[in-house]
Amino acid sequence: MDHKRLNYFLALAKTLHFARASELCHISAPTLSRNIKQLEDEVGVALFSRDNRSVKLTREGESFIDYAQATLASWHRFKANMQEPQQHIYGNVSIYCSVTASYSFLHQILEQLRLQHQHIEITLNTGDPALAINRVLDGHEAMAIAAKPAKLPPQIAFTSIGYSPLVLIAPKIACAISDKLLEQTAIDWSSLEFIVAEQGLSRQRLEQWWRKKHIHGKIYAQVAGHEAMVSMVSLGLGVAMVPKIVLDNSPLQDKVQIISDAEQSIAGFEIGLAVLNKERHDPALNAIWSIAQSLTQQAI
Repeated sequence: MDHKRLNYFLALAKTLHFARASELCHISAPTLSRNIKQLEDEVGVALFSRDNRSVKLTREGESFIDYAQATLASWHRFKANMQEPQQHIYGNVSIYCSVTASYSFLHQILEQLRLQHQHIEITLNTGDPALAINRVLDGHEAMAIAAKPAKLPPQIAFTSIGYSPLVLIAPKIACAISDKLLEQTAIDWSSLEFIVAEQGLSRQRLEQWWRKKHIHGKIYAQVAGHEAMVSMVSLGLGVAMVPKIVLDNSPLQDKVQIISDAEQSIAGFEIGLAVLNKERHDPALNAIWSIAQSLTQQAI
């Protein structure tokens, strides 16, 4: 039985969405559909029931998941034993994170991964960190670097790899925002325009801080991604709350200033790896998880 088709089957069984599964498998949706049909012909039963609106596993399809997982696991073990004198881990792990996280956290993890497990392949997608946990829940990626929410979804396993304070930043250039800050002995936050995240934990923390301080925040712009927020603040368009780790790694950090009298009253957040609990058995994913935990312990 073609092992690629088994991988395609598991991707579709996981997502129940042809477009998402084809994205995970790096093939077109028609190619995925053709391979699933060929697999069903080989097995002799329908593994999915599908129409124009939905894809569902049949009873036979649900049973076939265990067979596919066991067959692929046995194949990887056999290939490792035949090709190398010692056991090696094979597989591909898709990871989602922000641009900042890709070089502040992920770089060190992947550096150790290359030294310890050369046969594990990585597919990396970057974007808004506010989407990280949902990307894993929806099956787009197997793992994400994410800020830990106040309530972690029960399907998610999370291991901490770092912490970042949240800081309020303002422009250094001469502009209406910096003029207001210079004029005020006590900052009137309600008089300032804010650059805010469209969604996510930093947006929630900002709104909590507004409520705590009775601030009627004026929103100048809503932005996806903290890196772009630093850029907009540097241009004098407003003030913003961002993770300090983003500011520390920004090429524009010398063009903004931290508003120090606000920093003490804002809680930061825990950063870590997020995966589905049901995927923790995967050898390749577990290898990355173990490396991250080891690096975190060394840093303590």
